[in-house]
Amino acid sequence: MIFITAKFRIKPEYADSWPDIAREFTEATRAEPGCLWFDWSRSVEDANEYVLVEAFRDGEAGGAHVQSAHFKAAQQTLPPHLAETPRVVNFQLDQDDWSPLGEMAVE
Repeated sequence: MIFITAKFRIKPEYADSWPDIAREFTEATRAEPGCLWFDWSRSVEDANEYVLVEAFRDGEAGGAHVQSAHFKAAQQTLPPHLAETPRVVNFQLDQDDWSPLGEMAVE
């Protein structure tokens, strides 16, 4: 799978409404056949920062994502709400779901 984590710094005047601003893009991405997950979280340390954790089945699915109409639309509609260019970490992993955190196993 392709595993991606991105940090989005939102302009303060849009931070509270960011989930609604990104909703159409989020829902369309989650509906992609190759999307494993696409989850936003708000930073507990910086109310203007959102972290996106996303995964796609493989490189082909990731490529389809960035070529999709909703991705191209988001490239136009989301940046005006951002304080800076998002930062990203991207890895290809040989798995297709989350693994248990054995060090904190719940029995």
